[in-house]
Amino acid sequence: MRNEIKMILNQLFEGYPKLEGCQESIAEAYHLLHQCYSNGGKVLVCGNGGSAADAEHIVGELMKGFLSKRKPTEADQERLRRAFPEEYHYLSANLQRALPAISLVSQSALATAFINDVAPDMVFGQQVYGYGKAGDVLIGLSTSGNSKNVVNAIKIAKSFEIHTIGFTGENGGLLKNLCDVTITVPALETFKIQEYHLPVYHALCAMIEREFFGE
Repeated sequence: MRNEIKMILNQLFEGYPKLEGCQESIAEAYHLLHQCYSNGGKVLVCGNGGSAADAEHIVGELMKGFLSKRKPTEADQERLRRAFPEEYHYLSANLQRALPAISLVSQSALATAFINDVAPDMVFGQQVYGYGKAGDVLIGLSTSGNSKNVVNAIKIAKSFEIHTIGFTGENGGLLKNLCDVTITVPALETFKIQEYHLPVYHALCAMIEREFFGE
């Protein structure tokens, strides 16, 4: 991990000293994400309730500029210029390079159909099976670590060589021993767990953005 990446991690612990106990797991999560994106993979994210909102939030930070503008590459700009020379400047100025990520909580028609027709606790697992490829990463958020639909999604991911990162509370629940990496933040109450999850995934998004896009 480069010094400028470590600096982001250090800033996290300066702002949230109680998260220092999560340093190893956060670093491991970063390495899984780095490996995934280096190999052309994507990230899938799921959770329930407030954690569903966190799942959407993570995807938003990955799929567009977070702290960096992520201008299109010169090669991509040239493709735009050739295809639409009159609109090239606008198109190029309003695109940002993405770190591919999909929220599994936003597919309302698919989700409700699967919940109604098949099995509610497999709604995320079905999407992992459909979207996921070996080498991708699934992030599962569950404050208890026991949310059945998240746990089942992790099981499907592991069956198909998709790496897994869990975000949970202090107890860890079932995710603690199931995920490749589990970030167990030091809190027991749901809202406090979620308040710790946010700065952790912000730091991870900032770290991975800095790695691939620089300042």
